Amino acid sequence: MSRTIYIVDDDDAVRASLHSLLSVRQDLIVRGFRSGDAFLQDVGELDPGVLLLDFHMPGATGLDVLVSLDGSPKFVPIVLTGQGNVGLAVQAMKAGALDFVEKPYEAETLLQLIDNAFSRLEEDNEAAARIGAAEAKIAKLSPRETDVLKGLIEGRSNKIIAYELDISPRTVEIYRANLMEKLEVRSLSEALRIAFAAGLFPKN
Repeated sequence: MSRTIYIVDDDDAVRASLHSLLSVRQDLIVRGFRSGDAFLQDVGELDPGVLLLDFHMPGATGLDVLVSLDGSPKFVPIVLTGQGNVGLAVQAMKAGALDFVEKPYEAETLLQLIDNAFSRLEEDNEAAARIGAAEAKIAKLSPRETDVLKGLIEGRSNKIIAYELDISPRTVEIYRANLMEKLEVRSLSEALRIAFAAGLFPKN
């Protein structure tokens, strides 16, 4: 499976150097952007990937790009800068960068970081897929079925749920059977896992 890496740097020589370093990897698709603004203009159309992001650029800076991405699991950013300091590193990491590399960088170090970034991206995508699948299942539930699920999550018996919803315990049993079928689960613990994965209820 091919993996995409985006180089966002206003220095043509740096982009060319990174491109030639990365082009030795058979499975990498490398795309370059001359500015943060150019990247942000296309960001909605781009495939998930790793981002090599210059910190100091005219227009949208590397930090501006990180803030705009707002921790999106679609991209894993690594910040590159020729004017690095601890303060910038902290800013970049707080804004969602996986790591921070000063130019001139060591090729092996950078390639290792890129591999780490792709591992993170795959984990984030798998987590996002799990959340999406859970949300899709929860969306199938009727409002009453959701009410019953909430009661079950809070540890209430069918009788208590029936009393609170002003319906019969038998009706609660029917809703419970229906929601288990819609969630495609056989046990309450599986139903609860889906509800939590979908963010339906807080975990504490």
